[in-house]
Amino acid sequence: MTIRFDRPVSHAARAARLIASFALVLCGVTLIGHRFGPLEMPYFVLLLLISAGCAAVAVLLAVIGLAQLWQSAAFGGVSAVKAIVYAALPLAIFGFGAERYWTRPPIYEVSTDLNDPPEWLSTPDARQIWLPSRHLVTQGEREAQFDAYPALISRRYEGAADRVLEAVRKVARDNHITIVKADGADVADPNGNVKPRRRTRTLTPGPAQDDNAVGEVPGFVPVPTPRPFRDGVADLIRQNTDVILQGETRTRIFGLPCDVLIRLREEAETTLVDIRVASRYGQSDLGVSADMADSFLKALDAELLGIAGS
Repeated sequence: MTIRFDRPVSHAARAARLIASFALVLCGVTLIGHRFGPLEMPYFVLLLLISAGCAAVAVLLAVIGLAQLWQSAAFGGVSAVKAIVYAALPLAIFGFGAERYWTRPPIYEVSTDLNDPPEWLSTPDARQIWLPSRHLVTQGEREAQFDAYPALISRRYEGAADRVLEAVRKVARDNHITIVKADGADVADPNGNVKPRRRTRTLTPGPAQDDNAVGEVPGFVPVPTPRPFRDGVADLIRQNTDVILQGETRTRIFGLPCDVLIRLREEAETTLVDIRVASRYGQSDLGVSADMADSFLKALDAELLGIAGS
Protein backbone atom coordinates (compact mmCIF):
# COMPACT_ATOMS: atom_id res chain seq x y z
CA MET A 1 0.00 0.00 0.00
CA THR A 2 1.43 3.38 -1.07
CA ILE A 3 1.36 6.12 1.51
CA ARG A 4 1.12 9.65 0.12
CA PHE A 5 1.99 12.71 2.20
CA ASP A 6 0.37 16.06 1.36
CA ARG A 7 2.69 19.00 1.97
CA PRO A 8 1.07 22.09 3.48
CA VAL A 9 1.22 25.44 1.72
CA SER A 10 2.72 28.52 3.39
CA HIS A 11 0.29 31.34 2.72
CA ALA A 12 2.65 33.70 4.58
CA ALA A 13 5.40 33.11 2.02
CA ARG A 14 3.11 33.80 -0.93
CA ALA A 15 1.73 36.93 0.70
CA ALA A 16 5.30 38.04 1.39
CA ARG A 17 6.19 37.75 -2.30
CA LEU A 18 3.18 39.82 -3.38
CA ILE A 19 3.77 42.54 -0.77
CA ALA A 20 7.50 42.71 -1.54
CA SER A 21 6.75 43.01 -5.26
CA PHE A 22 4.45 45.95 -4.55
CA ALA A 23 7.11 47.59 -2.35
CA LEU A 24 9.78 47.23 -5.04
CA VAL A 25 7.57 48.64 -7.80
CA LEU A 26 6.45 51.53 -5.58
CA CYS A 27 10.07 52.32 -4.69
CA GLY A 28 11.18 52.28 -8.32
CA VAL A 29 8.32 54.45 -9.55
CA THR A 30 8.92 56.90 -6.69
CA LEU A 31 12.63 57.23 -7.46
CA ILE A 32 12.01 57.80 -11.16
CA GLY A 33 9.09 60.16 -10.55
CA HIS A 34 11.15 62.36 -8.27
CA ARG A 35 14.47 62.24 -10.13
CA PHE A 36 13.05 62.78 -13.60
CA GLY A 37 9.41 63.73 -13.01
CA PRO A 38 7.27 66.25 -11.13
CA LEU A 39 6.99 64.34 -7.84
CA GLU A 40 7.64 66.77 -4.97
CA MET A 41 10.07 66.01 -2.20
CA PRO A 42 7.53 65.58 0.66
CA TYR A 43 5.56 63.02 -1.36
CA PHE A 44 8.83 61.37 -2.36
CA VAL A 45 9.77 60.85 1.28
CA LEU A 46 6.26 59.66 2.21
CA LEU A 47 6.12 57.08 -0.60
CA LEU A 48 9.58 55.79 0.26
CA LEU A 49 8.50 55.31 3.88
CA ILE A 50 5.41 53.41 2.73
CA SER A 51 7.56 51.27 0.46
CA ALA A 52 10.00 50.50 3.29
CA GLY A 53 7.10 49.64 5.63
CA CYS A 54 5.65 47.18 3.10
CA ALA A 55 9.09 45.67 2.57
CA ALA A 56 9.53 45.17 6.32
CA VAL A 57 6.16 43.39 6.54
CA ALA A 58 7.14 41.22 3.56
CA VAL A 59 10.41 40.19 5.19
CA LEU A 60 8.58 39.26 8.40
CA LEU A 61 6.14 37.09 6.47
CA ALA A 62 9.01 35.57 4.48
CA VAL A 63 10.72 34.55 7.72
CA ILE A 64 7.49 32.90 8.85
CA GLY A 65 7.30 31.07 5.51
CA LEU A 66 10.88 29.83 5.84
CA ALA A 67 10.15 28.66 9.37
CA GLN A 68 7.13 26.68 8.11
CA LEU A 69 9.32 25.18 5.39
CA TRP A 70 11.81 24.04 8.01
CA GLN A 71 9.25 22.70 10.45
CA SER A 72 6.69 21.05 8.15
CA ALA A 73 8.23 21.20 4.65
CA ALA A 74 5.52 23.63 3.57
CA PHE A 75 5.47 24.96 0.03
CA GLY A 76 6.61 28.54 -0.27
CA GLY A 77 10.38 28.53 0.15
CA VAL A 78 10.99 30.05 -3.29
CA SER A 79 8.36 32.73 -2.71
CA ALA A 80 9.95 33.61 0.64
CA VAL A 81 13.40 33.99 -0.91
CA LYS A 82 12.00 36.15 -3.72
CA ALA A 83 10.25 38.34 -1.14
CA ILE A 84 13.54 38.96 0.66
CA VAL A 85 15.29 39.85 -2.60
CA TYR A 86 12.50 42.22 -3.68
CA ALA A 87 12.49 43.94 -0.30
CA ALA A 88 16.24 44.56 -0.32
CA LEU A 89 16.17 47.86 -2.26
CA PRO A 90 13.45 49.67 -0.26
CA LEU A 91 14.99 48.53 3.03
CA ALA A 92 18.50 49.49 1.89
CA ILE A 93 17.37 53.03 1.06
CA PHE A 94 15.55 53.32 4.39
CA GLY A 95 18.55 51.96 6.28
CA PHE A 96 20.90 54.39 4.54
CA GLY A 97 18.66 57.33 5.41
CA ALA A 98 18.21 56.18 9.01
CA GLU A 99 21.96 55.77 9.50
CA ARG A 100 22.67 59.27 8.24
CA TYR A 101 19.77 60.71 10.27
CA TRP A 102 21.23 59.38 13.52
CA THR A 103 24.89 60.08 12.74
CA ARG A 104 24.57 63.58 11.25
CA PRO A 105 23.53 66.76 13.10
CA PRO A 106 19.85 67.75 12.67
CA ILE A 107 20.55 70.76 10.43
CA TYR A 108 19.37 71.56 6.93
CA GLU A 109 22.12 73.97 5.83
CA VAL A 110 25.83 74.56 6.23
CA SER A 111 28.12 77.54 5.72
CA THR A 112 31.87 77.96 5.70
CA ASP A 113 31.47 81.28 7.55
CA LEU A 114 29.64 80.55 10.80
CA ASN A 115 29.78 84.11 12.14
CA ASP A 116 28.78 85.96 8.98
CA PRO A 117 27.22 83.54 6.50
CA PRO A 118 26.48 84.92 3.02
CA GLU A 119 22.99 86.38 2.70
CA TRP A 120 20.60 84.85 0.18
CA LEU A 121 19.93 87.05 -2.82
CA SER A 122 16.53 85.37 -3.10
CA THR A 123 15.43 83.48 0.00
CA PRO A 124 14.66 79.86 -0.92
CA ASP A 125 11.05 78.93 -0.32
CA ALA A 126 9.33 75.59 -0.87
CA ARG A 127 6.07 74.01 0.24
CA GLN A 128 6.84 71.69 3.12
CA ILE A 129 3.37 70.08 2.87
CA TRP A 130 3.42 67.43 5.63
CA LEU A 131 7.05 67.99 6.64
CA PRO A 132 7.74 70.18 9.73
CA SER A 133 7.91 73.93 9.14
CA ARG A 134 11.37 75.41 8.68
CA HIS A 135 13.02 77.65 11.26
CA LEU A 136 15.95 80.03 11.14
CA VAL A 137 19.30 78.41 11.81
CA THR A 138 20.42 79.09 15.38
CA GLN A 139 23.92 79.62 16.69
CA GLY A 140 23.72 76.26 18.44
CA GLU A 141 23.11 74.58 15.10
CA ARG A 142 26.07 76.44 13.64
CA GLU A 143 28.22 75.05 16.44
CA ALA A 144 26.83 71.57 15.79
CA GLN A 145 27.91 71.96 12.18
CA PHE A 146 31.45 72.88 13.26
CA ASP A 147 31.64 69.85 15.57
CA ALA A 148 30.45 67.51 12.82
CA TYR A 149 32.34 69.07 9.89
CA PRO A 150 35.45 70.85 11.24
CA ALA A 151 37.13 70.83 7.82
CA LEU A 152 34.32 72.86 6.25
CA ILE A 153 35.98 76.28 6.39
CA SER A 154 36.55 79.28 4.12
CA ARG A 155 39.16 79.18 1.37
CA ARG A 156 41.65 81.97 0.74
CA TYR A 157 43.47 82.19 -2.58
CA GLU A 158 46.43 84.41 -3.41
CA GLY A 159 44.98 85.91 -6.54
CA ALA A 160 42.53 88.47 -7.87
CA ALA A 161 38.82 87.76 -7.84
CA ASP A 162 38.77 87.47 -11.63
CA ARG A 163 40.92 84.36 -11.62
CA VAL A 164 38.96 82.82 -8.77
CA LEU A 165 35.65 83.69 -10.46
CA GLU A 166 36.73 81.80 -13.55
CA ALA A 167 37.49 78.71 -11.47
CA VAL A 168 34.25 79.03 -9.47
CA ARG A 169 32.22 79.10 -12.67
CA LYS A 170 33.98 76.05 -14.06
CA VAL A 171 33.57 74.05 -10.86
CA ALA A 172 29.91 75.07 -10.66
CA ARG A 173 29.32 73.77 -14.18
CA ASP A 174 31.16 70.54 -13.43
CA ASN A 175 29.01 70.04 -10.32
CA HIS A 176 25.79 70.79 -12.22
CA ILE A 177 25.12 73.98 -10.24
CA THR A 178 23.00 76.42 -12.23
CA ILE A 179 23.71 80.06 -11.31
CA VAL A 180 20.35 81.84 -11.20
CA LYS A 181 21.31 85.20 -9.68
CA ALA A 182 24.39 87.33 -9.07
CA ASP A 183 24.92 90.50 -7.09
CA GLY A 184 27.47 92.50 -5.13
CA ALA A 185 27.44 93.70 -1.55
CA ASP A 186 29.16 96.37 0.47
CA VAL A 187 31.30 95.20 3.36
CA ALA A 188 30.79 96.71 6.83
CA ASP A 189 33.78 96.93 9.17
CA PRO A 190 33.55 96.06 12.89
CA ASN A 191 32.82 99.71 13.69
CA GLY A 192 29.74 99.73 11.54
CA ASN A 193 31.18 101.94 8.80
CA VAL A 194 30.35 100.87 5.27
CA LYS A 195 33.30 100.37 3.01
CA PRO A 196 32.83 102.53 -0.10
CA ARG A 197 32.48 100.98 -3.52
CA ARG A 198 35.65 100.73 -5.52
CA ARG A 199 36.11 103.07 -8.44
CA THR A 200 38.71 103.33 -11.16
CA ARG A 201 41.72 105.06 -9.71
CA THR A 202 42.93 108.26 -11.37
CA LEU A 203 46.11 110.22 -11.14
CA THR A 204 45.94 113.84 -9.91
CA PRO A 205 47.00 116.55 -12.38
CA GLY A 206 50.71 117.25 -12.36
CA PRO A 207 52.31 120.66 -11.88
CA ALA A 208 51.82 123.35 -14.53
CA GLN A 209 54.02 122.86 -17.56
CA ASP A 210 55.89 125.43 -19.58
CA ASP A 211 54.05 126.57 -22.71
CA ASN A 212 57.17 125.76 -24.70
CA ALA A 213 57.21 122.14 -23.58
CA VAL A 214 56.78 119.57 -26.28
CA GLY A 215 53.34 117.86 -26.25
CA GLU A 216 50.46 118.25 -23.88
CA VAL A 217 50.02 116.50 -20.54
CA PRO A 218 46.47 115.21 -19.98
CA GLY A 219 44.63 116.45 -16.96
CA PHE A 220 44.35 112.90 -15.58
CA VAL A 221 45.45 109.45 -16.59
CA PRO A 222 43.13 106.48 -15.77
CA VAL A 223 44.90 103.42 -14.46
CA PRO A 224 44.06 100.45 -16.71
CA THR A 225 42.54 97.45 -14.95
CA PRO A 226 42.20 94.69 -17.56
CA ARG A 227 39.70 91.95 -16.73
CA PRO A 228 39.18 88.62 -18.52
CA PHE A 229 35.39 88.85 -18.34
CA ARG A 230 33.07 91.47 -19.81
CA ASP A 231 29.74 90.33 -18.44
CA GLY A 232 27.51 91.41 -15.58
CA VAL A 233 29.29 89.40 -12.90
CA ALA A 234 32.69 90.79 -13.91
CA ASP A 235 31.26 94.30 -13.73
CA LEU A 236 30.19 93.59 -10.16
CA ILE A 237 33.78 92.77 -9.28
CA ARG A 238 34.84 96.16 -10.65
CA GLN A 239 32.26 97.94 -8.51
CA ASN A 240 32.03 95.92 -5.29
CA THR A 241 34.27 94.31 -2.75
CA ASP A 242 32.00 91.23 -2.57
CA VAL A 243 30.40 89.25 -5.35
CA ILE A 244 27.69 86.72 -4.52
CA LEU A 245 26.48 83.98 -6.85
CA GLN A 246 23.31 82.06 -6.03
CA GLY A 247 22.58 78.77 -7.74
CA GLU A 248 20.52 75.63 -7.46
CA THR A 249 21.30 71.98 -8.00
CA ARG A 250 20.10 68.44 -7.30
CA THR A 251 21.94 65.40 -6.03
CA ARG A 252 22.83 62.98 -8.78
CA ILE A 253 21.15 59.79 -7.52
CA PHE A 254 18.07 60.81 -5.56
CA GLY A 255 17.64 64.28 -7.07
CA LEU A 256 17.35 66.09 -3.73
CA PRO A 257 17.04 69.85 -4.46
CA CYS A 258 19.53 72.22 -2.82
CA ASP A 259 20.30 75.94 -3.01
CA VAL A 260 23.90 77.13 -3.19
CA LEU A 261 25.38 80.53 -2.37
CA ILE A 262 28.99 81.40 -3.24
CA ARG A 263 30.63 84.59 -2.00
CA LEU A 264 33.89 86.01 -3.35
CA ARG A 265 35.51 88.69 -1.21
CA GLU A 266 38.63 90.40 -2.53
CA GLU A 267 41.00 91.47 0.24
CA ALA A 268 44.27 93.11 -0.75
CA GLU A 269 46.04 90.57 -2.99
CA THR A 270 43.89 87.60 -1.95
CA THR A 271 40.35 86.39 -2.54
CA LEU A 272 38.26 84.76 0.17
CA VAL A 273 35.65 82.22 -0.96
CA ASP A 274 32.72 81.13 1.19
CA ILE A 275 29.93 78.74 0.31
CA ARG A 276 26.52 78.18 1.84
CA VAL A 277 24.40 75.15 0.91
CA ALA A 278 20.85 74.49 2.10
CA SER A 279 18.40 71.69 1.47
CA ARG A 280 14.94 72.93 0.48
CA TYR A 281 12.93 70.47 2.54
CA GLY A 282 12.90 69.14 6.07
CA GLN A 283 14.75 70.00 9.24
CA SER A 284 17.60 67.58 8.55
CA ASP A 285 19.42 67.16 5.25
CA LEU A 286 21.13 63.89 6.28
CA GLY A 287 24.52 65.45 5.59
CA VAL A 288 23.76 66.19 1.94
CA SER A 289 24.58 69.91 2.20
CA ALA A 290 27.93 69.28 3.88
CA ASP A 291 28.90 66.66 1.31
CA MET A 292 28.00 69.02 -1.52
CA ALA A 293 29.92 71.97 -0.03
CA ASP A 294 32.96 69.81 0.70
CA SER A 295 32.95 68.39 -2.82
CA PHE A 296 32.73 71.88 -4.33
CA LEU A 297 35.59 73.26 -2.23
CA LYS A 298 37.85 70.31 -2.97
CA ALA A 299 37.20 70.72 -6.69
CA LEU A 300 37.92 74.45 -6.38
CA ASP A 301 41.18 73.74 -4.55
CA ALA A 302 42.21 71.41 -7.35
CA GLU A 303 41.27 73.96 -9.99
CA LEU A 304 43.27 76.68 -8.25
CA LEU A 305 46.09 74.38 -7.22
CA GLY A 306 49.17 76.35 -6.34
CA ILE A 307 47.54 79.63 -5.32
CA ALA A 308 45.53 78.48 -2.30
CA GLY A 309 46.47 80.22 0.91
CA SER A 310 45.98 79.17 4.49
